[in-house]
Amino acid sequence: MDYEKIAERIDSSFDSWELFFLNEKTKKYECREKELYGVELKEEDGIALRGIKDSRMVFTYTYENSDKAVEILLENSKALLPFMEKDADAEFPEKHEDYHKLDIYDNAGLACDDGYKTELLIDMEKTILDFDKRIVVTRNCELQESDIHVMMINSNGLRAASKKTLFTLFAMAVAKGEDEVSWYDWLWDHTFTNINAKTFGTEVAQKTISFLSSTQIDTGIYEGILTPQASCDMLEMLSQSFLGESLYKDKTKLKGKENTKCFSEVLNIMDSGLKGMDSFSFDGEGTPSGERYIVKNGCFTSFLYDSYYGHKFGLPSTGNSVRWGIKEPPKCAPRCFFIEKGQRRLTTNGVIIEELMGTHTANPITGDFSLGAVGYLCKNGEKLPFNGVIFSGNVFELLNNVKEVGNDVRFYGTCGSPSLYVEGIKISGI
Repeated sequence: MDYEKIAERIDSSFDSWELFFLNEKTKKYECREKELYGVELKEEDGIALRGIKDSRMVFTYTYENSDKAVEILLENSKALLPFMEKDADAEFPEKHEDYHKLDIYDNAGLACDDGYKTELLIDMEKTILDFDKRIVVTRNCELQESDIHVMMINSNGLRAASKKTLFTLFAMAVAKGEDEVSWYDWLWDHTFTNINAKTFGTEVAQKTISFLSSTQIDTGIYEGILTPQASCDMLEMLSQSFLGESLYKDKTKLKGKENTKCFSEVLNIMDSGLKGMDSFSFDGEGTPSGERYIVKNGCFTSFLYDSYYGHKFGLPSTGNSVRWGIKEPPKCAPRCFFIEKGQRRLTTNGVIIEELMGTHTANPITGDFSLGAVGYLCKNGEKLPFNGVIFSGNVFELLNNVKEVGNDVRFYGTCGSPSLYVEGIKISGI
């Protein structure tokens, strides 16, 4: 496809414009009962256009990859423009010369034989099923690989292109004893050889068995540990509070609190476009990726902006424009929102919160939450599993009560965290 020719065709129709080209191939392998169950192939190949005319911004897209693509984009834009509101802050980034070169594309991993990948996945499921006779079934045993190519050009002379791979492993195990329990987990890497399926399978099996004979615990206020998975859920609840969009819409408790201590002094929180699943050389509108502290020693330092909300506040973009495919325009969002790791592995004689349920019900503005929780009560070196309890509180208060940060950081989606040692864990149990 001649990208420059497309640009020439649309140039006369807008005061300024942006073209986003995406090709994403995904292959998913699934196994059941120690055999390959299926292989699913998907491909998203399309062009998205954002154009500004008389201060009105329009967004449209097409999966057409022939010469007809330009006509479709222009016809859709022409039909939509009269309905768009004028907005003087609508703009596109200026030309950039320097982009980070990231080692996030694994051509050898993509080329690796399907038979080997299938065998790896089946071996993982066997590891889970053979770990303990009380494990009766597995679900969602999947290996997914994504090959993502992006190119962006705009009327300001910006030209950016990059690619990455993602390899993701999923597994769930179900065990039966006096009760029935399950555990689901997943991991990812940009490089296929970094995926250790057997170790992962063993960890899933161990965790599943450990929850057998779960009980409830007494209502009370405990101290203890939030594991990386639970901590990432907390971070996800919090992340919207750091966005320029939330600041503009007055939907954050952090408004006016820059350079103020808002969290525990042991917490350092960073947002990075160079780490995590969303790592890429540039963001969703072509601004070079970077990373910055948004909390340093408990002190809130700054909000995160894309070009639009940065312009509203007279500030540059922090590289926080994110796209979720061709069908949606970019949005202001975290890239990789994570807590820096500490120095040691944490232990406790209190509770360990492993899994949280119902996080979508939390209030992202106030930070209030009331969630189902699964974990352990630790007594004299013994871990007693519990479930059926409610963990409630406020995420801002909770992160003010963090006393120590562990060294076991893991990344789930756009968030990452080590274990956190916390005081004031409110549990409603028996």
